[in-house]
Amino acid sequence: MQATGRKYIPLFRELPGNSIGFCPIYPYNQPLQEESAINQDEEPSDQELMQGVARDDREAFRILVERHQQKMLNFFVRMGVYTDQEDLVQQTFIRLYRNRAGYRPRAKFTTYLYTIARSVRIDRIRKEQRRGRMQAAYAEAQTLAAQGGYASDRKGAVREAVQALPEKLRICLVLSVYQGLKYIEIAEVLEIPEGTVKSRMHQAMKHLKKGLSETNE
Repeated sequence: MQATGRKYIPLFRELPGNSIGFCPIYPYNQPLQEESAINQDEEPSDQELMQGVARDDREAFRILVERHQQKMLNFFVRMGVYTDQEDLVQQTFIRLYRNRAGYRPRAKFTTYLYTIARSVRIDRIRKEQRRGRMQAAYAEAQTLAAQGGYASDRKGAVREAVQALPEKLRICLVLSVYQGLKYIEIAEVLEIPEGTVKSRMHQAMKHLKKGLSETNE
């Protein structure tokens, strides 16, 4: 497919071993553009397509994504997601694909899809809240360093406290707070589960706060 100057949502295909491979296939319009009207009287219904997807029909999945990706993009924009909307759209379709075998046409397909999209957005909000709490805890630790007469060397006190952390905690803290990586990115760098990264970040902030408090005594 020749480049047209339009952006692409990187969708994925099934690879040997049931792994997921990403490949830019389907172009999408800019946020809040008019959603294309597809004459479904002449095409398979969403329910029929999902039944095909459950049988690993890639063409059926392609049609579903092409039919609904603009709706999903508009949904996230209207719900206040002004950055990384494309990532959330991709995550929505990834979840749809991963849950394909469990789909049951009890309700309208778009209802099912919006339920997934809502879950994706809630997960994003929770991650942002956790990150905000971590940043607040780090700011509090810096304040504790300053209160003990270290105002002129606050950064030095924090740096020493960070260096005193165990290696496995320090690297998570550095990658998150200083390098700005997301937990999932840190997990990929360290080759550990994302949940382990979250746990180590909690421990790191706890150790850091305690170390700075003891310094001020």
